Amino acid sequence: MQSSPFKLSIWCVAMLTLAGCAVGPNYKRPAVSTPTGFRGATNDVSTNSLADLPWWSVFKDPVLQDLVHVALTNNYDLRITLTRIDQARAIQAQALSQFLPQVGYGGEATRGKNSYLTVPSPNGGHTTDSFLAGFGALWEVDLWGRVRRMNEAARANFMASQEGRRAVMVSLVSGVAAAYFELLELDDQLAIAQRTRNSYERTLTLFSDQHAGGLASKLEVSRAELALRTVTATIPEIERQIALKENEINTLLGRNPGPVTRTSTLLAQELPVEIPIGLPSSLLERRPDVRAAEQQVRVANAEIGVAIGDFFPRIGLTTFYGGTSTEFDNLLKSEANVWSAAATAAGPVFTGGRLTGRYRQTKAAWEEAKLNYQQTALTAFREVSDALISRRRFEEGRVEQAQAVGAGRQAVELATTRYKEGKASYYEVLEAQQQLYPAENTLSRLEVARRLAVIKLYKALGGGWETEPSVVRSGSPPQSN
Repeated sequence: MQSSPFKLSIWCVAMLTLAGCAVGPNYKRPAVSTPTGFRGATNDVSTNSLADLPWWSVFKDPVLQDLVHVALTNNYDLRITLTRIDQARAIQAQALSQFLPQVGYGGEATRGKNSYLTVPSPNGGHTTDSFLAGFGALWEVDLWGRVRRMNEAARANFMASQEGRRAVMVSLVSGVAAAYFELLELDDQLAIAQRTRNSYERTLTLFSDQHAGGLASKLEVSRAELALRTVTATIPEIERQIALKENEINTLLGRNPGPVTRTSTLLAQELPVEIPIGLPSSLLERRPDVRAAEQQVRVANAEIGVAIGDFFPRIGLTTFYGGTSTEFDNLLKSEANVWSAAATAAGPVFTGGRLTGRYRQTKAAWEEAKLNYQQTALTAFREVSDALISRRRFEEGRVEQAQAVGAGRQAVELATTRYKEGKASYYEVLEAQQQLYPAENTLSRLEVARRLAVIKLYKALGGGWETEPSVVRSGSPPQSN
């Protein structure tokens, strides 16, 4: 009799070991229509990719690197994501626990007449005490693989949360870099406006003096003042946008609104001469959002197995060992020992369609996850192509606009020279300045657009989530210097 629990345990372990397969479909990555190349790519096909470079190798401005460091440490979206990883890790631990016996303890002390441990038991009408204490264990034998499918789903959820962290890091790094370049572009626009204002002030002073001496008409003075006031009116708006952009950057950094120190200019920001983009097929392996979407397909696939497992009987082992006595002091004596071991099996017979509905729900959820994965992959291909096309077109536009600005500056110089030689009125100088100002602003916008296109391409390729080797904790961003 004493060997029965041991034999029963061996039998259950053997059944669990022999159960090599689990109910439900095994995971297979959904098919994706992968293009042979990225539209807009101009360089030769290469397996290398810009996204293989860590962000500190792409963005070499020391100020920008420090801003990214702080953002990866303090940004609230990233910190929230890290808490989700902790939750997913805890959920996985809960799923793993179902592979092991669930052991608990309990005790009971009662006093009653014709009863023993609250169960009616005639004893001649005597009032007696009764005590019970012991340990119990429950173990579900995962014969059909239901628990394994649950664990598979929990692990995939955990992996998806890890990819979610990387996706947030990609967005954060690119977001800080883009906001920083936009801030430098606003600085450039402010400098252009201030430089143009100073030039218009000199023009207005000159025309006013000439008008006072009878050498210029009131029309020239009014046109000069119109040009000056128009440019001056743009300065407060540019300064407003600068302050708002600084607040945006500080929010990304997890800081209160305030100024952002910078020591560089927009044109000083380096851009890669050659940008390898890699193969379209490798994009599916690199982009965190695509990888996270795939893990959700794996979750949905495992949930189908869990739903199918609910149709089968659940086989388990229950045991109890303890002591019972009418006297507390005798609980630990051998004659008070109590033990039991039992194998259990329970399964559904009629559930009114509940289990079938659950199965159909998981099948539809899998279809949704598969379509979402395919849509995410398609969006990734499009974003890379959009960034490639934008980068090339912005570069072409910048070349033309740079020539336009050069011609405008030459026109101002020639008009000024002609005016000094007495061959033209200063009105020609004013007209040339009025054409130069918007041309310089357009060139500034194209300069930042080129850099933003590179940032978008880096993000679209899945770069920017790498952390530095000094990071100790898995999933933690690098610390600020």
